[in-house]
Amino acid sequence: MPMPDSFRAMHRPGDPFILANAWDAGSAKMLVAMGAKAIATSSAAHAFTLGRPDAGTITRDEALAHAQDLMAAVNVPVSGDFENGFGEAPETCAETVRLAAEIGLAGICIEDTALPGSAPYDAALAAERIRAAASAARALPGDFFLVARADGILTGHYDTEEAIARIQAFESAGADGVYVPGPPSMAALGRLVKATGLPFNALVSGPFANHARADFAALGVARLSLGSALARATYRTIHTAGEAMFGTQGRFDTLTTGLPFDVLNPMLK
Repeated sequence: MPMPDSFRAMHRPGDPFILANAWDAGSAKMLVAMGAKAIATSSAAHAFTLGRPDAGTITRDEALAHAQDLMAAVNVPVSGDFENGFGEAPETCAETVRLAAEIGLAGICIEDTALPGSAPYDAALAAERIRAAASAARALPGDFFLVARADGILTGHYDTEEAIARIQAFESAGADGVYVPGPPSMAALGRLVKATGLPFNALVSGPFANHARADFAALGVARLSLGSALARATYRTIHTAGEAMFGTQGRFDTLTTGLPFDVLNPMLK
């Protein structure tokens, strides 16, 4: 049985914890210093640090090495955003689980998008991929939390009804939690949460960032992740400053709001 303070035990429906997505050692340490109880990688944010666009541009070896960098920086559980498991075959997803556990990750999520495209895998194959990953997770010597993602609403390839069917199939396949990013509304999110008995991860991004933790708790959500939202907010700061500096007026006043050293330095010790 997992210890009370384990990553699995953090997943309490109606009392969601924030799984804070970091993109380097500094952002991970800052988030933990400010209260994060667990950290996740973000495939998109990781890609940005390498000067690459999102979606299928990171290799499994790169993702594993990046996750190790974050784990070395903090003393809280780290979960991996491992896209589609880095391959179509169920056996590839199973191997990804084993490699993730080998380096010490607390868990990973695997989505149903056939990267580098945006179309989803066939529903039966998507479930079989999760079944193989879950079987590999159960065979591990330690606890490992596998989340299955249904991304078709986010990518525009299927509706809420199909997402419900998929997360129910993922539950039957042995997933520990489910995740449906980008539902059309909070009401739709509530329907998705109620459609499964598993802990549900909600993405706090876009219009959902206008809601408070209590709003998600009322729906029964167990986990709140940020995806690339925090990283993109950071890149927005760079974009805003760059437009001011390199524009016709050559202004630098956007740099006056930078975090003071006496606030930042202590978080990185």
